[in-house]
Amino acid sequence: MEPEGGAAAAAGRKRLRLHLITWNVGTASPPPDVTSLLQLSLQGLAVDMYIVGLQEVNAKIVNFLSDLAFDDPWSIFFETILSPLSYIKVSSIRMQGLLLLIFAKHAHVPFIQNIRSQFTRTGLYGYWGNKGAVSIRMSLYGHTVCFVNCHLPAHMENAEQRLDDFEHILEMQQFEGENVPGVLDHDILFWFGDLNFRIEDYGLHFIRESINKNRFSLLWEKDQLNMAKKKEAFLQEFREGPLQFKPTYKFDLYSNEYDTRAQTMLFWFNGKKRKPAWTDRILWRVKSLLLHASEAGEVPEEQAISMSLHSYASHMSYGISDHKPVTGTFGLELKPLVSVPLITLRPVGHWSTGQDATISYSALPEFPHSAWDWIGLYKVTFRHANDYVVYAWVQDNEISSEEDAKQVYLSTEGLPTEGGQFLLGYYSHTMQSIVGLSQHFQIQPSRTSAEKDVGWDGEALLCGATK
Repeated sequence: MEPEGGAAAAAGRKRLRLHLITWNVGTASPPPDVTSLLQLSLQGLAVDMYIVGLQEVNAKIVNFLSDLAFDDPWSIFFETILSPLSYIKVSSIRMQGLLLLIFAKHAHVPFIQNIRSQFTRTGLYGYWGNKGAVSIRMSLYGHTVCFVNCHLPAHMENAEQRLDDFEHILEMQQFEGENVPGVLDHDILFWFGDLNFRIEDYGLHFIRESINKNRFSLLWEKDQLNMAKKKEAFLQEFREGPLQFKPTYKFDLYSNEYDTRAQTMLFWFNGKKRKPAWTDRILWRVKSLLLHASEAGEVPEEQAISMSLHSYASHMSYGISDHKPVTGTFGLELKPLVSVPLITLRPVGHWSTGQDATISYSALPEFPHSAWDWIGLYKVTFRHANDYVVYAWVQDNEISSEEDAKQVYLSTEGLPTEGGQFLLGYYSHTMQSIVGLSQHFQIQPSRTSAEKDVGWDGEALLCGATK
């Protein structure tokens, strides 16, 4: 189940491909196809982790209450696409219209630990979550990583407010119970979302002419985020790829035409055409690079973490919103601090429906056991940790304990009657993640269930023949 790592793997290093998406979906439903958005058609360039940050997911009260009880349509949409490709959703968080989803290949799941999430409201003086941030932090092969999806205040004149809100978010996003107290203390930090920065000074005609002639560089110096990075020290630590794509806001729906509204006024609503702007951005910060930069004259032999940007692009074919989605694909190379799963588990013997089953597992000495740990039986296309067929509490169902392995009992009552391909996963309550996955194995349907199927079919045929 080890991911391919090429030369890096041979040298004891991991190479991971991370694909980030930010998209203000404007309360729309998912589109029919996202193959290009997820890079699913690129041969030989499999993504290890998907990070999806959405803004303005439909948060009307009826939709929001429904989504609290069930997964929201966007989460289900991405799960449905990615789970057959051996990705599972390792974490998610939602705050009204802000949604952050993280998916990973099965091979990486045991090495994604200590997952925590946090949110910060900045709308209506901090009382409303239409603006703000949601974040997820984790340990990835022993290195700390944090993803922050933001939706900052709109309009040209609010550039300072956007910066103030982001600084407030950095201060407020504290993760309790961790050795890593704040967002900026992570080894790797991604900051992305509808950041709402605009292009100052230039008129609408000049901006559109520059875009039509693909002379984007003429606009960079008046981009508010670029301007702020020259003045604000904390922003200078963040890196961003070149803006070699058209500004992603504001478009007519289902069109590649920028805002064509007539200039009208209705009550307090200003119908003036919006200037195009790069509102949707992806930035990152690698802590080790900052430390090395501060140590003048010292060149490390080998950095524990290195990251490169493979692509930074918008996707013009999606028209469900007045924003175009933006993706950033990163190559992350790291020296694993954790290379062996905390838990190794397997089914004991051959499993078949109608019979009780036994699971064997072993744990590394440093594993923090909890009375709330459980082992789940999953289909091989499972979507997330709670998408189990059946589960067993580890301590309550332990039937054998030896120095090198323990055994857990699983009652036949929950086993699937149809059989098929499955795997086992050990969920750690302390680490809030699956810390061990078994190999795939077969559960054989029992003869009794097969005979019942045959008997039912035969009875149906006889009934049909006598009618």
